[in-house]
Amino acid sequence: MGTRWSRSGSSLSLLPERKTAGRRAEHREPDNESLDGLDRREDIAEFPYVEFTGRDSITCPTCQGTGRIPSEQVNELVALIPYSDQRLQPQRTKLYVVLSVVVCLLASMLVAFFLFPRSVVVVDAGIRSVTVHFNHSNMKVLMNIMSTLNFSNPNFFSVLVQSVSCQVLYMKTVVGTQQLDNATTIQPLSHSQVNYTVSVEIGSNAPYVYAFCTMPSIKVHNIVVFMQISVKTSYMVRTSQNSLEAYHYIDCGSNTTYPHTHQSYSPVSPSPSLSWGQMEDFS
Repeated sequence: MGTRWSRSGSSLSLLPERKTAGRRAEHREPDNESLDGLDRREDIAEFPYVEFTGRDSITCPTCQGTGRIPSEQVNELVALIPYSDQRLQPQRTKLYVVLSVVVCLLASMLVAFFLFPRSVVVVDAGIRSVTVHFNHSNMKVLMNIMSTLNFSNPNFFSVLVQSVSCQVLYMKTVVGTQQLDNATTIQPLSHSQVNYTVSVEIGSNAPYVYAFCTMPSIKVHNIVVFMQISVKTSYMVRTSQNSLEAYHYIDCGSNTTYPHTHQSYSPVSPSPSLSWGQMEDFS
């Protein structure tokens, strides 16, 4: 098996098979070198892209054997990836979800804190001055009462004072009315004052008031009037209305100016008022 017999003349010689195999290997080496060269790479490049299914193979229908997807089919084709692909297993998912929920809650709380509407504080600061005139022929007392309202805006947005209406009563009889429209605009987190003047006429139903106010023997001619004030404010999509009621002493015998000291708005407290029972005690 491992030797080869040959005849030369009349003698037999035994030649080893290794030398013959070596010669065959020498003849194969140039062929292998040529396959490893440029020709081999070109042959591999021209080999079509096929799908091996076992016994037979078919050309890929998507790329038609070129290995490339046409650009016009980029939005039409769907890529299939294995379930174990890393892209299907995002990391720190719970952390991102928790952070998203916390950020949303924080943003909601901030929006609610800054945009939640708060009630505007309205305080009656009292009467600033009273101007008195007498109609001697008709025995009437004519007065111009100027009063002040203090506003405090605790919101983070402006507030419009749409209207201020005032009604003055003397002994349950209306003796004067006044209404202001678009009185002022209060800036965020600030305070403001609104002055208004009400014209009052007393004498038609109470002629004794004229006699009392013009009596020279009395130095101070104080009478009590009841003032009803209604304030309408609007901000964002909300409209609110504040109502104030208070009794005030005024001097109907002469012009009077009431001193008003600087008031602090924090905290804001309503001005004192008298009740009907207290007014009866004074009378």
